[in-house]
Amino acid sequence: MGKLDVVMLRYLSAEDFRVLTAIEMGMKNHELVPAMLAAQIANLKHGGVSKILRELSKHKLVSYERGRHYDGYRLTNAGYDYLALKVLSTRQVLSSFGNQIGVGKESNIYVVADKDNKPLCLKLHRLGRTCFRNIKGKRDYHQNRKSMSWLYLSRISATREFAYMKALEDRGFPIPKPIDFNRHCVVMELVNGYPLCTINEIENPDELYDELMNLIVRFGNHGVIHGDFNEFNIMVTDEGKPIIIDFPQMVSTEHINAEYFFERDVNCVRSFFKRKFGYESELYPSFKDICREGCIDAEVKASGLTRQMEKDLLVEMGQIDEDEDSDDDNDNNDESNEEKPLDSITEIKLLRNQVNESVAKDLNEKINILSDNDVNEDDDNLDESVVKDLSDKLRIQMIDQKDQESELADQVPDLVEDDRESRFDCHSTWSTTSTIDPAVIKQRVKQSLKKRERHGQSRRVLAKGEASTTTRQRRDNRDTIKQYTDGGVWGD
Repeated sequence: MGKLDVVMLRYLSAEDFRVLTAIEMGMKNHELVPAMLAAQIANLKHGGVSKILRELSKHKLVSYERGRHYDGYRLTNAGYDYLALKVLSTRQVLSSFGNQIGVGKESNIYVVADKDNKPLCLKLHRLGRTCFRNIKGKRDYHQNRKSMSWLYLSRISATREFAYMKALEDRGFPIPKPIDFNRHCVVMELVNGYPLCTINEIENPDELYDELMNLIVRFGNHGVIHGDFNEFNIMVTDEGKPIIIDFPQMVSTEHINAEYFFERDVNCVRSFFKRKFGYESELYPSFKDICREGCIDAEVKASGLTRQMEKDLLVEMGQIDEDEDSDDDNDNNDESNEEKPLDSITEIKLLRNQVNESVAKDLNEKINILSDNDVNEDDDNLDESVVKDLSDKLRIQMIDQKDQESELADQVPDLVEDDRESRFDCHSTWSTTSTIDPAVIKQRVKQSLKKRERHGQSRRVLAKGEASTTTRQRRDNRDTIKQYTDGGVWGD
């Protein structure tokens, strides 16, 4: 992960941030973003994306990697930090950057200041550390996705924590005041206190113990359980008042393991006070002591809460009218259940049509590249098998397209006739190509291959990617030696 160095932030131009943003956008559906795709997304006025990418790679804001199928760039943690800090500074939330004051298993804490030089706390979420990679077992950020970027998971974690902090602040809980967030960064009030784990002596441990237990119950009364309520996430001010931090792991009291998490929080506080201060009390809350007073879990969509539970809680708390909204929800659910299969099939149809259209268009352009020229009948040196393969490929493509359309028609038998006609009209131009005389197709393919061969002889071959000059020279020398060896120059 490395430490965050913000020295380069002042020297980056608007074009640099535009390229960083292009890499970030490309990583939504690419593990590695090709340089050509980054250039298309950035769309700089005077170009120069390759030069900017080299400079960003030099300062480790992006990383160039060689994948299994293609090479490309990915955004590093430092580059992601720079994008978030740029936005926060533009909003005038931050004006200066200070030292690091804390490191956790999934976050880094820094001291920053606003435009009035007021000290603030900046929390950078760092999911993906070696010590904490079992996200599927510890969090539900991924939901049903099979693979996700650590940067995106960090962004989800920061968004969820900020939502929890806003909801808790509105209800008067002793937490740091949330100020703003962007991507994986959360800006909050700087607590003037010390972690409970660093305090060796305390005047009234019984009062602090009772206050912490009351906070656990109060969290539960509002529908949430902290899930990590221990001495590392409890700050104590100079006046002896506790302030709770770290909220991404919060779960709902309706979670299947809610009672386990509640008892674990209680036992963490009890064991710490017994071990550190020698204080042990027989009075401690249980999960049955929770009395619902609020619905923070429904407001924030906490872990372990389904949509039906959320609706029932809102109805129970009087925030939703049961009669009106239940009818509306049933109508919406019925409509969504009826329309969902059609939407999914339509989406598949559109994707298939786009792919078929692009492939057919490319092949048709290659065939018609010399459609207006005459054919030389003495071109017998062309490979007849190649011509035949390309001709057969076009016919097979038309047959497959018709099969796909008929398959979709079988899956959706209840579609209206107008939709069926519009579905087949969108590719009526391609269906007419199947009536072309095979001899004409053969002639056009011959001319296309002939022009391609003539054009390829005069074209200079360029090296692709970021392969080094030394590697290319060695490869050329090896091919030259092999060519002379096979030709018998060195003798048998």
